[in-house]
Amino acid sequence: MIKIGIIGGSGLDNPDILKEAQEIPAQTPFGLPSSVLTCGAIGGVDVAIIARHGKDHSIYPTGVNFRANIWALKEHGCTHILASTAVGSLREEIAPGHLVFPNQFIDHTRKRETTFFDEKEVVHTSLADPFCQNLIDLLAASAEAIELPFHKNRTVITIEGPRFSTKAESHMFRSWNADVINMSTVPEVVLAREKKMHYAAVAMSTDYDCWHEEEEPVTWEMIVKVMKKNADNVIRLFLDVIPKIREYKDMCVK
Repeated sequence: MIKIGIIGGSGLDNPDILKEAQEIPAQTPFGLPSSVLTCGAIGGVDVAIIARHGKDHSIYPTGVNFRANIWALKEHGCTHILASTAVGSLREEIAPGHLVFPNQFIDHTRKRETTFFDEKEVVHTSLADPFCQNLIDLLAASAEAIELPFHKNRTVITIEGPRFSTKAESHMFRSWNADVINMSTVPEVVLAREKKMHYAAVAMSTDYDCWHEEEEPVTWEMIVKVMKKNADNVIRLFLDVIPKIREYKDMCVK
């Protein structure tokens, strides 16, 4: 049975997009998740939405209880995760407003709990290909069908935050072949893989970080302004792609 977990916020937890929406509290061995689960259906597919930073966006990046969030979605029966995230662009062609579906990540975090296997057993999870390529391809096909600008199979670098990068760091990340930058994908994708869930990120480009000399350095106000515009596009994408995922019950993470 296919059940989709959506991780995000900024309108993405609006119960109006779900049929017969209801809120379900969740508890985990790792504490409370960031929010209750908003559950319902999209196109006949069961969906559970969790607000990564809380419904009032009160949780700073490193304060997100990533393990509780993934555990709660898994225990609720979610088989796939679509994770929306704001990103800064490190490439000229990835303009603000574009969507990005990454297939690789670089972990530049330092303080986060990154595994479920830190006590009774040691499990070495393969992460050569951390994102589900089938989901990436489905997202790209849907974005093309509804005429949304997108880029797929790119590399996201996750930094600790909550501060933004210096210009030196931004140029360094570009030299590492990172294409976009955020504060949320790691360890989320790692934990999803440990729980054997199919995970794809829907990254919303909001700015050019601070490497682009012709643009103003990124600010939180700038991100919020672009995210409000992007949120409607992401909702359109989810409404289109989620029913299609049901047709791929034999999807496997490559």
